[in-house]
Amino acid sequence: MAVKTITIDLEAYTVLARRKRPGQSFSQVIKEHLGATRTGRDLAQALRGARVTENTLNALDEMVSARRRDQARRVKV
Repeated sequence: MAVKTITIDLEAYTVLARRKRPGQSFSQVIKEHLGATRTGRDLAQALRGARVTENTLNALDEMVSARRRDQARRVKV
C-alpha cells in the first residue's frame, strides 16, 4: 500500500488522537470521519433486507405518540 506523509498542527493531532480507539490507526480515524458520505441509495439498499415485526411497529407508534403528548420545551436563553 502506498503512503503519503502529511503535516498537521498540534491541535489537529490532538483531535485525531482523542477520536482514535485502541488498535485503530490514524488513517482509519480519518477515513471513518471524512470518508465517503452515505446517500439515500445506501439507506434504501440497507433497508431492503430489513424485517420489522408488528410488535416493533406498535412500539414505534407508541413512542411517537408519547413524544407528541410530552414535547420537550425549548430552553430560553
